[in-house]
Amino acid sequence: MFRRTVLTGAASLFAPLAAFAQMATREKVLAAVPKLKELAHQVVDKQLVPGLSVAIVHRDDVVLLDAFGVRQAGKPEPVTVDTVFQLASVSKPLASTVVAALVGDGKVTWDSRIRDIDPGFALFDELATATVTVRDLFAHRSGLPGNVGNDIEELGFTQGEILQRLRLAKPAYGFRNGYAYSNFGLTEGAVAAARFAGRGWEEAAEERLYVPLGMTATSSRYRDFVARADRASLHVPVDGTWAAFTRRNADAQSPAGGASSSARDLAQWLRLLLANGQHDGRPLIAREALEQVHVPAIVRSVDSKSGVPSFYGLGWAIGYHEHGVEWSHAGAFSAGARTFVRLLPGEQLGIVVLSNAFPTGVPEAIAATFFDLVFAGGATRDWLADWNALYETGFKASMKGAVGYATPPASAAPALPVSAYLGDYRNDYVGDAKVIDSGGFPFLLLGPSGKRFPLAHFNRDLFVYQPFVESPGWRVGVTFTIGPDGQASEVVIEDLNEEGLGRLTRVATK
Repeated sequence: MFRRTVLTGAASLFAPLAAFAQMATREKVLAAVPKLKELAHQVVDKQLVPGLSVAIVHRDDVVLLDAFGVRQAGKPEPVTVDTVFQLASVSKPLASTVVAALVGDGKVTWDSRIRDIDPGFALFDELATATVTVRDLFAHRSGLPGNVGNDIEELGFTQGEILQRLRLAKPAYGFRNGYAYSNFGLTEGAVAAARFAGRGWEEAAEERLYVPLGMTATSSRYRDFVARADRASLHVPVDGTWAAFTRRNADAQSPAGGASSSARDLAQWLRLLLANGQHDGRPLIAREALEQVHVPAIVRSVDSKSGVPSFYGLGWAIGYHEHGVEWSHAGAFSAGARTFVRLLPGEQLGIVVLSNAFPTGVPEAIAATFFDLVFAGGATRDWLADWNALYETGFKASMKGAVGYATPPASAAPALPVSAYLGDYRNDYVGDAKVIDSGGFPFLLLGPSGKRFPLAHFNRDLFVYQPFVESPGWRVGVTFTIGPDGQASEVVIEDLNEEGLGRLTRVATK
């Protein structure tokens, strides 16, 4: 899960290759493990990531549980199999497992209407509001544009405030007639399902999954993550080296991106999934309810080269490839986390890879190499190079708009006096904003707590600001419209305006 980065082209890396006739025998799986460990050591030795933790399950046995590298660059504490990582969007398949448990309990169904559970929730489209279900929201087919909610999350709005604002976003496509990856859409589905069961989300996750599986290091609360002594720091590149100075509190979208866990705990989750809801020989989640999460609900993408479609189930990416059906999900925080889970249920084989860096394709590359080692006896391509290039390309594409703001034009028109831009602005989505004078320079205040951003002049009434501390090169335009009185009448904040919701009107002050 990126904050802003949109990754494209991933489907081509999973396009079918020549079919392999071999099965994933225990001998082949065990023979692949030492080679995979060697690759993981190389990854951290080359500083492609500071640290890694890996779990592999085969036929209900944990065949690999290992850790590599350090929890924080420049410090000696090693990653262990109990080191807790922030999972980012690997939280989604974890969340769908929790909801499957609630469905199996008869507390809610995948087709329960959100209107019946949470009457206060609404979407822009009245038909969608009346009929959208838990299934629709977990499949990202409600019509919600993908970035809505993400853009205002770090301004300090609560989960409830963000979910209420989703109704303001015009649909990106017809209801149930398209796919857009929505963190806050899925969050609403999960929170509503837990509410119907009489629980808050975090409690439901603990009671129906984490505690029964013995996942003692797993939580859906950020405060639990930061309270862990053995936790992985987030890392982003600064001048070619990994730096750990960022934080990411994803509580507002906890079901979609706010979980944290260890490789040891996630190995138990993989066992549960591959055993169709059974754990240690006893049923934990009803098989019928859990099977629904792996049924394709919407086409996610179609590979431009092969024409092969990729699907999304309920919190899972679903693909059909040379080794049969695959369930997978990636996670990413631009603040410094990368995670990946991939399972081949027909082979009873699964892997989860946790890392503490962004951008990097290391987790996907390790998983792809492992399956090659099992089925082909060796890597069929340089997966590290391919996946790293893909993530680097996606990251650069997301920064493309910011490049234009790197240097003001040589003939930039001067700004008006600072007083022309000062004042209060608002709209229903962003809420209240303020432009103030601080030592002769304009500052933009956003969010409930008035988060402060200095505005740097670019050209006449266009200024730029830096929304994310971990991305110092990410500059975003802030454009004022000047009225007949020589004062700004409105402001457009570019990174909040992807869906036309970043235009704020100046309001009269009393």
